[in-house]
Amino acid sequence: MKNHKLIKIIGITLAALVLFFAVINIIPPKKNTENNPFIVQKGELPMVAAHRGGGGENPENTMLAFIEAVSNIGVDIIESDLYITKDGFLVYNHDDYIDETCNINGDITLDEVKELCKDESNRHYIKDMTLEELEQYNFGYYFEDKNGDRIYKDAPDWKELGLQIATIDKLFSEFYETHPDLLFIVEIKNSGELGYEACRILNEELVNYPKYRNRIVVGTFHDEIEDELKSKYPDLMRGAPTGTAAKFIITQFLGLNLFDNSDFACLQIPTSYDLGINIGLEKKTIIDRAHRRNIAVQYWTINDPAEMRRLIELGCDCIMTDYPELLKSVLDEYK
Repeated sequence: MKNHKLIKIIGITLAALVLFFAVINIIPPKKNTENNPFIVQKGELPMVAAHRGGGGENPENTMLAFIEAVSNIGVDIIESDLYITKDGFLVYNHDDYIDETCNINGDITLDEVKELCKDESNRHYIKDMTLEELEQYNFGYYFEDKNGDRIYKDAPDWKELGLQIATIDKLFSEFYETHPDLLFIVEIKNSGELGYEACRILNEELVNYPKYRNRIVVGTFHDEIEDELKSKYPDLMRGAPTGTAAKFIITQFLGLNLFDNSDFACLQIPTSYDLGINIGLEKKTIIDRAHRRNIAVQYWTINDPAEMRRLIELGCDCIMTDYPELLKSVLDEYK
């Protein structure tokens, strides 16, 4: 008799749990954002994001790369990182120092530069230099074409080619009239006070380019900068910081997505996380549940055609790549 009651209790408990999980996955969750230009419509192909402006095909983060990506290749999104200079300009660069992308150390090889920069005191940091100082250097100096040739190393017209460090104002002004629908993914890399100032300057720049205000998503790895963006610039769309993205993904895996209270617009993730064990993130469930919240799913950094095809077929919203021309050719197969 006691066993019968125990079995009955267990059965009721399991049924209640099943009902609970069914209900919370049926109830439509609150949308993170009402209008999200980074989401593609059902059946459409993913957007192409030029990572660092397409740094595999042209000198990364330069106007030459940005113009090639937008005007010639036809990408949908420019992706890059922002740093603040000593005199308050926002410039594009992947690292907080410039030694590995320009000729500030003279005529030495990239391997020699990397060896030199192992000692951090040898590095030339953006925060310590004015824009005028930064503009003296050729940021295509170490770029190699597909044949391994450094085609811009000795180019006498490197400034005219667009190989100076690029500012956010220069990028916006280049495309504002001709490409008003261009999208931007930016990451504010500075932390603390410099990061706060970078947020303020970005906001001020967008006042001058209002059409782009709702076409840019801002990310950061720093909690205090995330809080700054949320509190002072709530109208700017934000990408998910690492911790927030992980929390979102875990709630989706557990079927508890109704309890996720995040408010980001774009989930920017690699295809896997290594947490001691490899956790694959190429999941249609992640994409579908993100879409229920009106969150765009953007994968980085994808340079392999086979991997591009897998993500295209999963229905993601965006693929970030160093080789946008390659991605465009893969997408052409599906058209």
